Amino acid sequence: MKKKVFWAVAFVIIAALSIWAVTSQNKAFSFKSFTEYVRNANPYYMTAAVLSAAGYIFFEGAAILVLLKGFGYKRTNAQGTLYSAADIYFSAITPSATGGQPASAYFMVKDGVPSATTTVVLLLNLIMYTTSLMVVGVVAAIFGFGIFAHLSVLSKVCVIIGLVVQIILTLVFVLLLRSRRITEKIGIVLLRFLKKIHLIRNLNKRIEKLDRTMDEFQACADAIADKKIVLVKAFFINLAQRICNISVSALVFLAGGGVIHDAGNIWLAQSFVAIGANSVPIPGAMGITDYLMIDAFGQFMGDDVASQLELLSRSLSFYICILVCSITTLIGYIVVRKRGKK
Repeated sequence: MKKKVFWAVAFVIIAALSIWAVTSQNKAFSFKSFTEYVRNANPYYMTAAVLSAAGYIFFEGAAILVLLKGFGYKRTNAQGTLYSAADIYFSAITPSATGGQPASAYFMVKDGVPSATTTVVLLLNLIMYTTSLMVVGVVAAIFGFGIFAHLSVLSKVCVIIGLVVQIILTLVFVLLLRSRRITEKIGIVLLRFLKKIHLIRNLNKRIEKLDRTMDEFQACADAIADKKIVLVKAFFINLAQRICNISVSALVFLAGGGVIHDAGNIWLAQSFVAIGANSVPIPGAMGITDYLMIDAFGQFMGDDVASQLELLSRSLSFYICILVCSITTLIGYIVVRKRGKK
């Protein structure tokens, strides 16, 4: 609980500093002009941007439900949304998004999904999520290389590091699914480390439990291998989630009076931002994402408009999204606790 509170407070502080940096470092920016920018925005495109931001939450839940159904566990859309909201919220407030999947797993187990199945489902979904970002990166590299070429040196380094990180993660995840021996060795190393720092007791009992869990894990991994159509569905749903998140900036750009042709460039620029945001282990990639967005958008507009576009689109796709997810997670937690008492 102390760690959760710490990272929640850290999230608010970093978010405030990020917004301050965007608004104060640009001399051409003013809250009055930003207010007018929001007031004059096209309501139809803004509605589309809001729906696109909501799609980021919905599609992750839909992908998890498809994978669960592949294992014979049918859950409701409301439950899928809760799994997604917990993942998104805790991913945003913890370094390198380490808290997201455990939070999502908590609710899945409480809904009667075995822990081994939960682990495999979340791992598979993470692989599809990472792979979909790589696909977006390839599209951006093909059609938007000129945009990448005009980024600052720091932005280019972040994008390259982010891409390398995604490739490594994908290879590691696939290895974990395909090789029980390596997975089990990693688990034993972690248990011994936790024992060494006095966070767990009875190491032998923990290793025996790990061995039993690995039996279940391997059975689930083997079962899903015969259901490739499920993986294909999960991939395209994750791709839709990525497209929704990236499209928010392009739709806000159109709402602010931008033209369709340039909206495509904004979409490609935001794709590079999504990749570069994975280069640092800061909660929610705050700060670096704001820098990347302003740097990328500045190629197509003045600094003042770029800052307004960044602040509004970032508010929809991240800050408001996290607020909605936090409320959803809290309500879900209260419901689960009451259900447990009954």
